[in-house]
Amino acid sequence: MSDPAGNSQPPQHAEPPRRVPLVRLGANEPALHEEVLAAIARVGRRGDFVLGREVEAFEASLAGYCGCRHAVGCASGSDALLLALLAHGIGPGHDVLVPAYTFFATVSAVVRAGARPVLVDIDPHTYHIDAEAARQAITPRTRAMIVVHLFGQCADMPRLNRLAAEHGLTVVEDAAQALGATRDGRAAGNWGHCGCFSFYPTKNLGAWGDAGGLVTNDSALAARLRSLRNHGMQAHYRHDEVGINSRLDTVQAAVLRVKLAWLDRWTRERQANANRYAELMAAVGLDRTIGLPRIDRGCRHVFHQYVIRVPATSRDALRRYLARCGVDTAVYYPVPLDQQPCLADKVRCGPLAEAARAARESLALPIAPPLSPDDQRYVVASIAAFFAGSRRVGPPRPKWLARREAPADRSGNAGSPRTGSDADSSAAEA
Repeated sequence: MSDPAGNSQPPQHAEPPRRVPLVRLGANEPALHEEVLAAIARVGRRGDFVLGREVEAFEASLAGYCGCRHAVGCASGSDALLLALLAHGIGPGHDVLVPAYTFFATVSAVVRAGARPVLVDIDPHTYHIDAEAARQAITPRTRAMIVVHLFGQCADMPRLNRLAAEHGLTVVEDAAQALGATRDGRAAGNWGHCGCFSFYPTKNLGAWGDAGGLVTNDSALAARLRSLRNHGMQAHYRHDEVGINSRLDTVQAAVLRVKLAWLDRWTRERQANANRYAELMAAVGLDRTIGLPRIDRGCRHVFHQYVIRVPATSRDALRRYLARCGVDTAVYYPVPLDQQPCLADKVRCGPLAEAARAARESLALPIAPPLSPDDQRYVVASIAAFFAGSRRVGPPRPKWLARREAPADRSGNAGSPRTGSDADSSAAEA
């Protein structure tokens, strides 16, 4: 529907439009809420508030969930990335390959370590670092590559690991958005030298505050990470190197230990929501106008975000229209990293056409539980109304729709990723 000036207006309702938030934090699961409060009370009675027994228990559970030998808790996902670089000796004089389309924490960790980020373009379908572009960016200074499993899908780690092995690069996985994701049965975080996680409250597994962690199969690396997170202290008041203060609070570990048992259920709900979106959008022809998320063959996508691609000429107008309809959305990420003022003299980059295009065209829709089918029907109907009312149905097929795509794996693969290598923005980030 359009007003006399041709501007799209929200559909008319007998009552005010419903509200569909992007993120729903709080006591959505009463039983879980009570269990978390009980766990926190146990920590309070013991008084072991920093690196207490719940930290060790959560680390063991996280390692098992990812199929890794070790997990190390820390204060945030941002610190997890920094600790991973410090533990591998990455610092001044070194280059680190980083995808140009990611949250700021990925590149800021490289700068904090004293190294130089090298921004690399992305694959337009998955948003992951492009392997061929990464190959072309490697120089004698290159020491490491951070692979970001963006939006909840594991990157093409077999190909990226082969590239890293050819050039002797350390591989750090930024799996902050991908706990539970797998590729070929192997968990995100269990492919590189170490994997980094954020447990910021909006993540699929979120704490009741800041928290992070790392996983690895290297015992010596795990020991060094534990030292570095605690001021480089090996024994009481003995500091063999300078570390940082990034200890995981025992209260947050207790919260995460309880919530980890619910994660697979929440993942199945996110996958069901993603499948429903695809079906609803195809039913009204929106799949011919906007780009839907693609699931790579053999991947278990955990849908931290459900990101569609909208022609750049329509994206911001659609977002404003959905806001008037009561539908929250977010743009991840509107300002490309190469355009961030504080990075102007700190990064090296080549052509970043796909990253720039993603910044102009991406739009995240509500996906997190407890999103209802009625909510999703309302979201899709609102999107369809926008394109119909603004006469934008049937624009020239965008580049990312015209390309030939591999068949999507819609199986869901809802089982837990306890498989490992030896077995089968309106919401902030950290």
